[in-house]
Amino acid sequence: MAETTTVAPTALPKGFRGAEQGWPRLDRIPHPPRRIPLLGDIVGADRRTPVQDSLRYARQLGPIFRRKAFGKEFVFVWGADLVADMADESRFAKHVGLGIANLRPVAGDGLFTAYNHEPNWQLAHDVLAPGFSREAMAGYHPMMLAVARRLTDHWDRELAAGQPVDVPGDMTKLTLETIARTGFGHDFGSFERDRPHPFVTSMVGTLSYAQRLNSVPGPLAPLLLRTATRRNEADIAYLNRTVDDMVRTRRTTGGGDGDLLDRMLETTHPETGERLSAENVRRQVITFLVAGHETTSGSLSFALHYLARHPEIAARARAEIDQVWGDTEVPGYEQIAKLRYVRRVLDESLRLWPTAPAYAREATRDTEVAGLHPVRRGAWALILTPMLHRDPEVWGADAEEFDPDRFDAKAVRSRAPHTYKPFGTGARACIGRQFALHESMLVLGLLLRRYDLRPDPAYRLRVTERLTLMPEGLRLHLDRRVPSGPVTAPVAVPDEVTPDARCPVHRADD
Repeated sequence: MAETTTVAPTALPKGFRGAEQGWPRLDRIPHPPRRIPLLGDIVGADRRTPVQDSLRYARQLGPIFRRKAFGKEFVFVWGADLVADMADESRFAKHVGLGIANLRPVAGDGLFTAYNHEPNWQLAHDVLAPGFSREAMAGYHPMMLAVARRLTDHWDRELAAGQPVDVPGDMTKLTLETIARTGFGHDFGSFERDRPHPFVTSMVGTLSYAQRLNSVPGPLAPLLLRTATRRNEADIAYLNRTVDDMVRTRRTTGGGDGDLLDRMLETTHPETGERLSAENVRRQVITFLVAGHETTSGSLSFALHYLARHPEIAARARAEIDQVWGDTEVPGYEQIAKLRYVRRVLDESLRLWPTAPAYAREATRDTEVAGLHPVRRGAWALILTPMLHRDPEVWGADAEEFDPDRFDAKAVRSRAPHTYKPFGTGARACIGRQFALHESMLVLGLLLRRYDLRPDPAYRLRVTERLTLMPEGLRLHLDRRVPSGPVTAPVAVPDEVTPDARCPVHRADD
């Protein structure tokens, strides 16, 4: 198991440490032109799309740059050598700041939003890690299949009615039901609703509010966001009530068969004997319901967009699915991992649009980044993952193009470590990584086997931001596919290589 680095809390307000306090040579780090006193770099900025704004500045300013807004200076890093240096767990650790810290009122010291010095992170991680082991994943597989069948039943009805499918909306329904049923034994009934479940509405509200807080001066937020703040408080209250009802039902009726909620309620730490408190259980459930479906729905949506736009890639993926699954209507757990080209499609989608588009790293001692930029203990920077994944020094001059063969075995082995980071890095990397990958490959396999995907010729990819990334307004037309039967000619699939195999990413089954 990867070790964590404990960082003592600073005397500054939680969630923010100004760059000017921790990067003593800011003059070496470029910033956008036309900076305005007090207001900072707001000329041409769109507060609705801060990530895409930052991508634009990154292309202009280079592998490390800074932006200022309302007196706060932020350092962004995307150069592969700089990112690799900041992955060193002996000198850097996760920093909880910006929009992530703004989620603390709802998620508290849950796994995603806990500060490094808070003891509940290690307790919850050690208690819940077995819930993402290979054995546990195999147990989730039948439930994932059942939820995916609800999706295909819904798409069959849309196809029969001659209607295009709402990809982001349906992927959100799918992934919410998957984590809710496999992890907590709860059914939101998403596919039986014409509108998103209120849980989704409240969740999107809290994510959007957390992002908006970054776009206004802190002292003015209560005035400028008065109505939004009241709505956010109502959203948080609804999320809390929903989860409290789930926990109360489980305590009364039981029947979780060792799922994540059972582990939260019944499992003690193997060494200390500690249990999660009732408050922390609520925070962990909310964390898993939100983080366990929001990013996966986005990654599936982007993948389906690219598959529809590249029929030759979709055909190659289908050939692999037909070969690996043969005549079976219900693929087994082991058959999913054999879809190596489908995995490449997913990896390439996550390269271009990692749905968690940034993570922050904080210096645990005075040090330098790549021997060039001195940083003091406690200083932090935001790793801009979509730009790291577009670094032409790593990915080539065609880095903006969609090409799953970037992830064939030979290409992966030729790349330096820490160049592909859709799940974060180090001890605080995503604990649900394998869950998300298995679910996504299963769903892509089922959909490609069942349907031909046709894009709207007039659609141009638009990306909406609410801390996570999602295609906006993406609809696809479907044609029912008649499987041609098992493929006798072999599909060339090289030995499997995990794209980030050489990165010290903590996996739940380590």
